[in-house]
Amino acid sequence: MKTTLVIMAAGIGSRFGGGIKQLAPVGLNGEIIMDYSIHDAIEAGFNKIVFIIRKDIKDAFKEAIGDRIEKICKDLDVEIAYAYQELNELPEGVELPAGRTKPWGTGQAVLACKEVLHEPFAVINADDYYGKEAFVKIHEFLVENYTPEKSKELCMAGFILGNTLSDNGTVTRGICVEDEAGYLHRVIETKGIIRNNQGTIDCDTEESKDLLDLKKAAKLLDEDHYGLAKIKERILEYLAVRILAPEAKAPIICFVGPPGVGKTSFARSIARALDKKFARISLGGIHDEAEIRGHRRTYIGSMPGRFIEAIAHAKTKNPLLLLDEIDKVGSDFRGDPASALLEALDPEQNKAFHDNYIDIPFDLSKVFFVATANTVSTIPAALLDRMELIELSGYTEEEKVQIAKKYLIPRQRERNGLKTADLHFTDALLRKIIRSYTREAGVRELERTIGALCRKVGKKIVLADKTIPPLSARTLEEYLGPVKFLPLAEEHESQVGRVNGLAWTAAGGEVLDTEAITIKGKGNLILTGQLGDVMKESAETAYTYIRSRAKELGLVENFYETLDTHIHLPEGAVPKDGPSAGITMATAMASAYTGRKVRGDTAMTGEITLTGEVLPIGGVKEKVLAASQFGIRQILLPEKNKRDMEEIPQSVRKKLEFIYVKNVDDVLAHALMK
Repeated sequence: MKTTLVIMAAGIGSRFGGGIKQLAPVGLNGEIIMDYSIHDAIEAGFNKIVFIIRKDIKDAFKEAIGDRIEKICKDLDVEIAYAYQELNELPEGVELPAGRTKPWGTGQAVLACKEVLHEPFAVINADDYYGKEAFVKIHEFLVENYTPEKSKELCMAGFILGNTLSDNGTVTRGICVEDEAGYLHRVIETKGIIRNNQGTIDCDTEESKDLLDLKKAAKLLDEDHYGLAKIKERILEYLAVRILAPEAKAPIICFVGPPGVGKTSFARSIARALDKKFARISLGGIHDEAEIRGHRRTYIGSMPGRFIEAIAHAKTKNPLLLLDEIDKVGSDFRGDPASALLEALDPEQNKAFHDNYIDIPFDLSKVFFVATANTVSTIPAALLDRMELIELSGYTEEEKVQIAKKYLIPRQRERNGLKTADLHFTDALLRKIIRSYTREAGVRELERTIGALCRKVGKKIVLADKTIPPLSARTLEEYLGPVKFLPLAEEHESQVGRVNGLAWTAAGGEVLDTEAITIKGKGNLILTGQLGDVMKESAETAYTYIRSRAKELGLVENFYETLDTHIHLPEGAVPKDGPSAGITMATAMASAYTGRKVRGDTAMTGEITLTGEVLPIGGVKEKVLAASQFGIRQILLPEKNKRDMEEIPQSVRKKLEFIYVKNVDDVLAHALMK
């Protein structure tokens, strides 16, 4: 089978400083680079050579190499052919621009070979050195993979970046990125690559200048987000430090909060306020360390790590990189991504971050890192220690109304092709949507619902359907169907053994239904609902305390000996844990034993001890917001959590009655009905 090596030698070497660079001697005996390429190619199995040259260098070319190579190739039965690249030899429909004198690029050069090429071929530059291995691998591909039916099957030889750097200046390289199947996905052109004095890679990628105008930054933050005054204040503090100490290391900020509260969008706003390029790295579900450090080139489908990929996308050395869902990073037999993140985020190490794909250290110290997480409980301690936490709580109803009016409605109108006159959202309409069709800490479901209404109104307009009434709070059910949620006081009547507990989850605050009943038995405590170890211990503590207070509750001393107590927390598929359900379970048991109903409009949270003391808990703001959203009227909180009330918006505090309890007796006095 004949295979051809096409050598592009028509360049004029405008940066070479005179002469024909393709013909410049480099070897001890006057060899030029082409001598080495031709020798290696023939040895690899190529049996035809095509030179692409210009007619004006034909004589000099043949004198320097052509005649000599022809003699050698004749003895080896290797065919020699010439193709001449001409400026005006262009495909049909393409015209030569006025004033163009330089040769065209690779595409036109190879097109010049159309009369002499009839077999599989490889293309090289005359003035680049490739090495023997490259020719062997490409020849193997041409022989083993090429058939007329697979004429579009292509390959390319790639080289480890670190092995191609010069000690005498910068180079330009196309960084190749493969897909999972091992095919070329794209090429990232990178200019001015050099190994600096620290041994790390540097390049001509632009470095953006931070916007250090506090007034302008404050204005931009206010434009993008409603409220969040404390968070905006923290960002402005950071900017002030940058003004006073430009060389100070950028902090690693981690926004923690439930879904839909604006963590990602706030990171974008910071980038906008700082006038930085923005790039997002999704870390959710990552288990392979190579996702961070990059794959070694020996792997099929190898790719750079996500940090290098993101910086290439941003096209700057100092972008704002968002590390989304950093709490969902895992580890398995493929390595520990968290350890790789430590190296990338640690200012003492990331000046020489090593990516296995490019195989050369890269400076990440100028990157502004922002992370997001739903919870910090799953973030490794060493990684957490390197981040500054900023907590975003859920929104109040009033905040949701304002966010909807300012951001969500205009965005959904635009996406669905509606004008302002087509659809009007009143405050009453928005409040009904929030109360009856969404129950969330953030506004993601609210935006989806608004989008659904926009689409329904759009359909009505297109069809000119007059049977559907105009959208309003009164007609909302005709658009969205029956309400999904009712206030708990209406859903849950005051019952024996049923208590509304308040819990914190990664998705925000939650009202946790807790049920207790008694059946004939032998004093066993049965717990169901996929409870964690801590919650089980809280249940046992509550059980022991209630037994110890039998006389005060009007029960016989050994009442429990003939009863089994079953405590159940519905939604059993959802894991539940934590100590704050202690008073909830104690109340449920006391109600079941005494037959006294628990107030349906009341919710509670708090940890208890064996002596009945109610201990403070965390997540008060999220729990209170959830209670308000669920239509709760009265909340029982540990007395020591009174100090947390400052975090609760005044608009929420006005709607609720707060009762601060010291012990379980206080809880039962307010929760149980007479």
